Amino acid sequence: MLTNYTKEFAYNLKLSFPVILGLLGHTFVAFADNIMVGQLGTAELAAVSLGNSFVFIAMSLGIGFSTAITPLVAEADGAQDSASGKSALKHGLILCTALGVSLFGMILWAKPLMYQMEQPEEVVALALPYLDLVAFSLVPLVIFQAFKQFSDGMSRTKYPMYATVVGNIVNIVLNYLFIFGKFGAPAWGIVGAAVGTLVSRVVMVALLWYLLAQNKSMNYYVLKFNWRIIEWSKLKKIVFLGFPSAMQMFFEVALFTAAIWLSGVLGKNAQAANQIALNLSSMTFMVGMGLGVAAMIRVGNQKGLKDYINLRRIAQSIFLLTLLLEILFAALFMLGRHLFPTIYLNVEDLKNAVDNAEVISIAAQLLLVAAFFQISDGLQVVVLGALRGLQDVVVPTIITAIAYWAIGFPLCFYLGLRTDLGSTGIWIGLLAGLTASAGMLYLRFQYLTKKLIINHH
Repeated sequence: MLTNYTKEFAYNLKLSFPVILGLLGHTFVAFADNIMVGQLGTAELAAVSLGNSFVFIAMSLGIGFSTAITPLVAEADGAQDSASGKSALKHGLILCTALGVSLFGMILWAKPLMYQMEQPEEVVALALPYLDLVAFSLVPLVIFQAFKQFSDGMSRTKYPMYATVVGNIVNIVLNYLFIFGKFGAPAWGIVGAAVGTLVSRVVMVALLWYLLAQNKSMNYYVLKFNWRIIEWSKLKKIVFLGFPSAMQMFFEVALFTAAIWLSGVLGKNAQAANQIALNLSSMTFMVGMGLGVAAMIRVGNQKGLKDYINLRRIAQSIFLLTLLLEILFAALFMLGRHLFPTIYLNVEDLKNAVDNAEVISIAAQLLLVAAFFQISDGLQVVVLGALRGLQDVVVPTIITAIAYWAIGFPLCFYLGLRTDLGSTGIWIGLLAGLTASAGMLYLRFQYLTKKLIINHH
């Protein structure tokens, strides 16, 4: 019966909605930066795109790694073991802080690569000072993620959403002041955008911690940590779950980053168009990612209860809900593909009129392909979430590596640089990788849940 699945829709949406808004907050920071920086010109927009491509790879490792905290907390919550939940948060914080600092170091070390990547010179010169500050903002971002994943695991998905909304407001206000030099502030151009990002991320950590500490049922978890006692077994468990999850996100984000670099080889207009299509599709992707978190929490809870028949039914209902939503987004992209790109550029600007027109026409073609990959992208991330809830991480990591790097990347490279398809070819490669990933991950989920149900009975 279809109602077995649809009756779960309301609860799944209620659980995932704040997560989706919180995740959209991350992309919205980029969206606000892109729109404000786009007013300065296409070279500036391409520079932010190039700088962020480095940060995005690092951010995916941080966010991917921190997701290990959620299933551990959800399972502890399902089994009503609060000490274990607190321990998961404490050890998660230690690992996330260390990871944030290492990622910052890695980006500083990788900066000279920019000169080797055949990117336009004016773009590289603009991107370097921007990158320093945005790279440093990864430290508060990854610490924020640790608290966020803990909140999600406790099914308290609203607090991270509040913190993210406030962070966004801070970012936009500071952008306005420091990019354009308003109200007597210095006009720092794209470095101003980096300042906004850094300060807003610090505010987000402080606010989320404060909200958790104020809540009577949550303050046990976030106050009075005993930092002297470190359990290596707990650190190992988080690393065991977190490292493959980080790799899964890394394989996907690195493929999209490769697309940014490949389109940079095609020129700054192709790169700006790619940035626009990527920013739009990353917003709809966050809806899938939020539903993936709901799948992870609910599957984790059912696993704690050892109720495998319901576990499977609940997961299937989230897959169905995702499919319906993504079909809606696909239609939206098809209808708005000529209109959406104009939001990012100053269409009245006569000096850059030719460039802007070219960017809009390339972006419209990319959004047509993006319409189809909404569906595969949403499904693969939700099935991944369900598999994380089962704490099955190794095989999905191998699946994502094959889908994105044995299938997706070779197609991106060949169709993008060796045929007349150009940017559209790069995106057809992305579509192929995502579709392969969604199919293989779904088969894996079916196989595992069947096995659990048979063994349990």
